[in-house]
Amino acid sequence: MAFDWGVIAKYAPDILANGLVLTLKITVISAVLAILLGTVLAAMRLSSIKLVRWTAASYVNIFRAIPILMVLFWMFFLVPYVIGFLNFYWSKWVHGIDLGMITPVALDGFICAVVTFTLFEAAYFCEIMRAGINAIPKGQPAAGYALGLRYHQVMLQIVLPQAFRNMLPVLFTQVIVLFQDTSLVAALSLRDLLGLSRIVADNTGNQVELYIFAAVVFFIVSFIGSMIVRYLDKRMAIIR
Repeated sequence: MAFDWGVIAKYAPDILANGLVLTLKITVISAVLAILLGTVLAAMRLSSIKLVRWTAASYVNIFRAIPILMVLFWMFFLVPYVIGFLNFYWSKWVHGIDLGMITPVALDGFICAVVTFTLFEAAYFCEIMRAGINAIPKGQPAAGYALGLRYHQVMLQIVLPQAFRNMLPVLFTQVIVLFQDTSLVAALSLRDLLGLSRIVADNTGNQVELYIFAAVVFFIVSFIGSMIVRYLDKRMAIIR
């Protein structure tokens, strides 16, 4: 069997300029939103209010026990029907408009992917941030309270900056995992790195070459990310 490696040189610019860029967009936006949501969840898990702790813990346990591909399918196929159901009864009961039937609302695949990865990864970022917050010496928050600071001021000005710094290598590692997981959006026919590679492979018949190319790109980006993690880990060790 002869391989045509020239197909990579022909289609690589388009795959990188469109597919890789889309993959990186999903990764960056989802990572930022997931870290923010995960930080809120971590603060909730450390709350003195039992109901708040239980709510955050339930969220984390549920999402960590469900495969991410299933969540992605729920978001893309099930949520449109849920929104359509709510819209139907809202129009009927509140506005008195009978739509006749429940119609699912079309959702953009990119939005579905970002929301899915944000909700899913927030559960993991929550545990990372909770570990970072717990690693801060108890005397520092106590000193903040002694100075008259409130809970949110202590968290924002004393605890979280140190927790973020200490957990930066681990946070970056989870972002790399997120980058690799974005390949699942190809199942929704999004033209990401893997999805666009699959489309080109199906059109040209060069599946082996294009899938190897996609794997190499994933490896290079992940390897560069791991080097950044190693550098950050050394820097954090020096600071400590």
